[in-house]
Amino acid sequence: MIVFRFRMDRRKDKKAHKRPCWDEYFIEIAKVVSSRSTCIRRMYGAVIVKDDVIISTGYNGSPRGMTNCSDVNRCKRKDLHVPSGERYELCEGVHAEQNAIINGTPDRMKDATIYIAGIEVEEPVFADGKPCLLCRRMIRNARIKEVVFLTRDGRIEHVRNMDMLEGPLPRPG
Repeated sequence: MIVFRFRMDRRKDKKAHKRPCWDEYFIEIAKVVSSRSTCIRRMYGAVIVKDDVIISTGYNGSPRGMTNCSDVNRCKRKDLHVPSGERYELCEGVHAEQNAIINGTPDRMKDATIYIAGIEVEEPVFADGKPCLLCRRMIRNARIKEVVFLTRDGRIEHVRNMDMLEGPLPRPG
């Protein structure tokens, strides 16, 4: 997490505060949103932005009214030793991107950008933020024009053409 130190004096002999670019700013917000996740395997956050204004956010977890995996400390896929990226139908959770789209208004999402960040729970490293096939479909249907996600190695990746996201789906639900 970024910690900012603000000075009340305006002495010119000190370095000025360096503001993060918009991508860094919104990815950091997506990381914070992921802290609300109820998944015990991977915590994801998504932020939908248009004209540098946040339209909607979402994190991965159980649907409203259902028991959260984090509350019972159990994951069906983990208990069954399901490999990463397989058997999504066993997962109770809704993906961060899906929740952000559900929470947003359709007319505001047109031509917006979605920022996605994830963290592995057991080993606190970045999880791949590349959207799964179902989320890609929802992103297309929401008419979101760009996907910006954090990769496993901490790089920020930009994709404007959803066809560029096609291919293997390493990301689990």
